[in-house]
Amino acid sequence: MGTWGTGPFDNDAAAEWRDALGDVTAAQRVELIRRALAGAAEQDSAKYLDHDIADEAVAAATVVALLLSEQPLAGCPTAPELLGDEELTVLPRDLSRLALQALDRVDGDNSELRSLWGNDYEQVLEERRPIRATLERAAATS
Repeated sequence: MGTWGTGPFDNDAAAEWRDALGDVTAAQRVELIRRALAGAAEQDSAKYLDHDIADEAVAAATVVALLLSEQPLAGCPTAPELLGDEELTVLPRDLSRLALQALDRVDGDNSELRSLWGNDYEQVLEERRPIRATLERAAATS
């Protein structure tokens, strides 16, 4: 696993996913975001969640939170440049809930990402707290 930090885009899987997001049209971006979130959220909780799927889901959840946020999110200083794309400013209403479901699955006990970070995972969760808070606010109003 190529990881250089605790941020949502600080690993190979998330960086590659982010790059793919920048290579498609705005309409295709919504589908790419949805697929990444569903990849984690809809996986059977009895199965071990692969870290690459988890990393992509975290990146996608972060993109959703960044698009929903009215201000920069703490812990996300390097957001994808495509977030300025006006065509992406209106997201389907269900994406915030799907993003929360994906994060719940990623943060669950049967997740390779959680296992790989071990005791340091609490720091990862703490840094992700603003992302989750933004998604929770959006989900409550949709």
